[in-house]
Order: sequence, then C-alpha cells, then structure tokens
Amino acid sequence: MCDYCTVQLFHIRAGVPQDSVLGSLVYLLYTADVPTTEDTLMATFADDTAILSSDPDPVRATEKLQHHLNLLQHWLEQWTIKVNPTKSAQVTFTTRRDTCPPANLHNNPIKKTPWP
Repeated sequence: MCDYCTVQLFHIRAGVPQDSVLGSLVYLLYTADVPTTEDTLMATFADDTAILSSDPDPVRATEKLQHHLNLLQHWLEQWTIKVNPTKSAQVTFTTRRDTCPPANLHNNPIKKTPWP
C-alpha cells in the first residue's frame, strides 16, 4: 500500500450509503418488504414514495390511506427509517367540496396541500 493512500471506515447504523457502487441494489433489497395493501396503490421513485387511495367517500378514502400508513409506520420503526415530515403531504383530488379528514403518521397529522 502506498504511503499517501489512506482509507477511513465508518460504521453505517441504518440506511444505504448514497453514491456507492452498490447503493441502488442495496436500496432495492432494503425496501423489498415495504408493506402494501389491496386498497391503496404505492408508487416509488428513488427515495420518494406516493400512496394513492381512491373511494367515492372521502372519509373511506382516508381510512384506506390511514390503514396503509399504520402498516408503513411499523415497518419504518422496524428498519429505523425516519420520514421527513416537512416533505410529506396529503393531497385530495376531487370535484366535490367534501372535506377529507387528515391522515397521521407517528401520531402527527400529515400536512394537507391544496389541489388547485
């Protein structure tokens, strides 16, 4: 080994190192068991996730979403993954003026973002 070459090792306690050679593959393996439900659709891109719930009744749509979030919360705790609450939002797409109840993650309401 050369005199000017040094390697510094760090212990990774959770997550996947960014920009690593195997990072993408390890991330896919790490998130392979993320919970899903029959009543919701989950779409992911890199580390962004959207959970979609649909129902003519906005209360029922939120109940379906909340059920999925409850499963996801347990999974996040199991794998010591933290969600950035400032990047989380609940968006309701509707032509009706009914109020959609808020969903919660870790007993905190998810910020509702209006849809134009």
